[in-house]
Amino acid sequence: MDVSTFYALFSATCFTLTGLWWNVVRARRDWTSNPAMRRTIGGIYLSFLLPALMGLFAQVGGTESPVMWRMSFVVIAVVGGVSMLRLVSQARGDGTPAAVRWTQVASVVVYAAIAVIGVAPQIADPLGLKGIQVEALLLITLIALGHALVWRFMVTQDADE
Repeated sequence: MDVSTFYALFSATCFTLTGLWWNVVRARRDWTSNPAMRRTIGGIYLSFLLPALMGLFAQVGGTESPVMWRMSFVVIAVVGGVSMLRLVSQARGDGTPAAVRWTQVASVVVYAAIAVIGVAPQIADPLGLKGIQVEALLLITLIALGHALVWRFMVTQDADE
């Protein structure tokens, strides 16, 4: 698949997931009464929104303007990583389940890798891939982690468990 086609489909899918998450949260208003739960809900929201934005920048920059996608990926990854770090640090004392905390930690690691590849895409050369391709794989991982968090909420009767 062409990288620009991937990013076009990826962005549209991520924005769709963002909208679907809004609907889930709206249907479960009981989740928003707990401050710790609201933070986690916001983290899931960012897990879909930030990759969608990166996908848009990859489409605009692509291979013609690699500086654009690289800079945008670094900035957005830093925002995502810092946001997740804040969630993890607050989650320790607020009763957030360990599975959620570990998924958030994994997201921090993926955001860090996205930023590193954005700064130095040549790291991907020994793999036989372009930096923008490695970024695509990392973004897929980020969406999978967001899905894991959503799954945890969707299969739990009482989200405070």
